[in-house]
Amino acid sequence: MSLETKSLHGKRILLIISGGIAAYKSLDLIRRLKERGAEVRPVMTAAAQHFITPLAVGALSASHVYTELFSREDEQDVGHIRLARECDLIVVAPATADLMAKMANGLADDLASTVLLAADRPVLIAPAMNPKMWAHPATKRNVATLKADGLTFIGPMAGEMAEKGESGLGRMAEPLEIVAAIEALLTPAEKPLSGKTAIVTSGPTHEPIDPVRYIANRSSGRQGHAIASALARLGAEVTLVSGPVTLADPHGVKTIHVETAEEMRQAVLATFPADLAVMVAAVADWRVATASEHKIKKQPGDAAPTLQMVENPDILKEVGHHPERPSLVVGFAAETRNVEENGKTKLARKGADLIVANDVSPATGIMGGTQNSVSLIFADRVEHWPDMTKDQVAEKLALRMAEMFLAKT
Repeated sequence: MSLETKSLHGKRILLIISGGIAAYKSLDLIRRLKERGAEVRPVMTAAAQHFITPLAVGALSASHVYTELFSREDEQDVGHIRLARECDLIVVAPATADLMAKMANGLADDLASTVLLAADRPVLIAPAMNPKMWAHPATKRNVATLKADGLTFIGPMAGEMAEKGESGLGRMAEPLEIVAAIEALLTPAEKPLSGKTAIVTSGPTHEPIDPVRYIANRSSGRQGHAIASALARLGAEVTLVSGPVTLADPHGVKTIHVETAEEMRQAVLATFPADLAVMVAAVADWRVATASEHKIKKQPGDAAPTLQMVENPDILKEVGHHPERPSLVVGFAAETRNVEENGKTKLARKGADLIVANDVSPATGIMGGTQNSVSLIFADRVEHWPDMTKDQVAEKLALRMAEMFLAKT
């Protein structure tokens, strides 16, 4: 679904913001929902107001912000019941361990928990907390209870935490991921790729030198994972072949985890036949001819070891010229100079229908970052897209690929 469409026009979202550093993301979530035509009515817990202000939330939502259970103005007509009923969907983002515990056990000691207890509308929960809290048996029990009660979850995702040096499963889903989940719950989705199969590769490959060292690229896998999710939302049955990343497997996507280029090649070819292939992974071009069985030790006075390199398989080229070639083959070209020229050369040589090229020079911050700036290289033209998040690129690109596939079949 394109960013310009009012996909949530007329939909009423009650957004409950609880306390946690991820509350800052709720500001962008409100903006994204408003872009799509939704009416957003915010409820903030007392803890949430330590991280963001009702003034900011109210300005972005263009709505009164509800904060108190015993407000003389808001509760004169039993406001918490009205809030629970005058909406199409209740979204809790971020949802803390504390608020989920209240929800699971039917506690209602503030406005947010009271609204949730009185709700007869669908509820979408976007958890956010420290990985240890998410993994705690009490939280696991509460999540299981809430899922059994019919509530829907989006996330949490893996990544760096606010606490120094900590990472793991606990980050709140990104605003566009939450928006996609809201659209799936509230709008009859257009599924132009329903019944079609897609292969997506993502992340780097790790080519071993010895048991502790390897050759790799700096890819985070964010763009490939986002594309896999976007294609799945359009109805495709997606197989994601992922190199080593720290991202959670995308929802609704079959994920195969690999380490090396050869493992990725074998996994891709094992999925044939397929309708679409999108080769996003930053596959290492070379590997060591023979990896050492033991760690290569540095000895005083010894010269640096000589590594004999051999070329890795060209997965995109093999897919583009395969006897069972998918109807649509899309490749990515990560370049640091002559982006357009190198992309055009790659398009012809690899047998692709489209090359998505970008400049990954260190100054751009694209490799490993959250933003992307791409050019679409076709046989007869080039399209330059403005800077967007990788989620936005994935959303827009998935629609373009669906249009191309349907035009070819």
